[in-house]
Amino acid sequence: MPDRNTVAPRRADAARVTRAFGSLLRWALRRAPILLAVSVVLRLAWTLLSPNGMNFVDLHVYVDGSASLLDSDLYSYTYAEVTPDFPLPFTYPPFAALVFLPLHFLPFAVVAVAWQLATIAALYAVVRMTFTLLTGSAVLTPRRHGFVLLWTTVGVWSEPVRTTLDYGQVNVFLVALVMAAVSSPRWWVAGGLVGLAAGVKLTPAVTGLYFLARRQWKAAAFSALTFAGTVAVSFLLIGSEARQYFTTLFGDADRIGPVGSVWNQSLRGTISRILGYDVETGPIWIASVLVAAALAFAAWRAIGRDDALGTLVIVQLFGLLVSPISWSHHWVWLVPMAIWLLHGPYGRMLGTRVVAGFWLVSMLVGVPWVLSAFQESIWVIPRPAILAWLGAVDVIGVVAVLLWVIYAARVTRGSASRSPRPDPGPVR
Repeated sequence: MPDRNTVAPRRADAARVTRAFGSLLRWALRRAPILLAVSVVLRLAWTLLSPNGMNFVDLHVYVDGSASLLDSDLYSYTYAEVTPDFPLPFTYPPFAALVFLPLHFLPFAVVAVAWQLATIAALYAVVRMTFTLLTGSAVLTPRRHGFVLLWTTVGVWSEPVRTTLDYGQVNVFLVALVMAAVSSPRWWVAGGLVGLAAGVKLTPAVTGLYFLARRQWKAAAFSALTFAGTVAVSFLLIGSEARQYFTTLFGDADRIGPVGSVWNQSLRGTISRILGYDVETGPIWIASVLVAAALAFAAWRAIGRDDALGTLVIVQLFGLLVSPISWSHHWVWLVPMAIWLLHGPYGRMLGTRVVAGFWLVSMLVGVPWVLSAFQESIWVIPRPAILAWLGAVDVIGVVAVLLWVIYAARVTRGSASRSPRPDPGPVR
């Protein structure tokens, strides 16, 4: 048996740590508006004052690439001013070019700064809707709104959002559209928003699995119909570009970028780096997708269909894994995932906090960003084993989340069945 003289001090130390963390959290919640405002100012200062702050390579592709519609030359366009090793093509569906085209008529500096501010505002909306999905109530108490502001502040400095802001990417807006869709009680709004988001960038289409998992058949069907509508509009207005995209370019991962770069955190990218060659969509990739699908399905069955946020997180993590290219800035869904882990039904469990802590450290450090300094070239796949396995950080993290959720959900159900009183759950 353990010595009481050693157990008591350990418990006292743990209690002191808990009290200290609680005090720090209360301090941060009271000052959450100030912390967010400081983050926004610092972010804008970085944009305006740092040597590369106004590069916005992807925003240039959106603005200048869509303008090439005027010359019927959309998919021949490339941007290479600051990326000479990889001239960036316009890789999005033709409907996206129609959406972005009006930006071409504004000064680029104005568009860039407005894009930054709008991205942070969209991140705030994403976090707020995440808490609404989590609690089932759109009413924000002062404490809950403090958490919304605090998580928005954390999100601004997470690698997915940080790189989205650096590149002028569209990811946060698409996540906000999907969050608005699944938050709506109207099937036509839900399906319409997801279909429009998929028309701009194909990745949000995986949200259809969420509708199916939640038995929202009308929303699922209408999302597909709306996406088909974006395709029809594209053929009607810019037929030659639409034909080129959907008959030649659709599904061409090589055109999107170097599959084996550490910035690509999908299953295909991760396995390719470990094996030293592009596995493409062959047997190894298919087997890994089947394993990922089995884990995602088991996690969803474990949490149950009533957990809307948990279902959405699992679906989006699965989509990030199986997409041929999942750049680190695609992983904005990690912010809602971390909120679900720490504030959701399993938030009080030590294992949940360990898994969430792993992700928070990884997001704030930016492991792919650090490792990018050690890869010989974005085009070279083989690398030392230690770098290849460290580059599997997001895939390993998702597997850890799915396995832990499967375990935690079963343990929670078992405890609830043995206890006469329900677990009050974490403080919201």
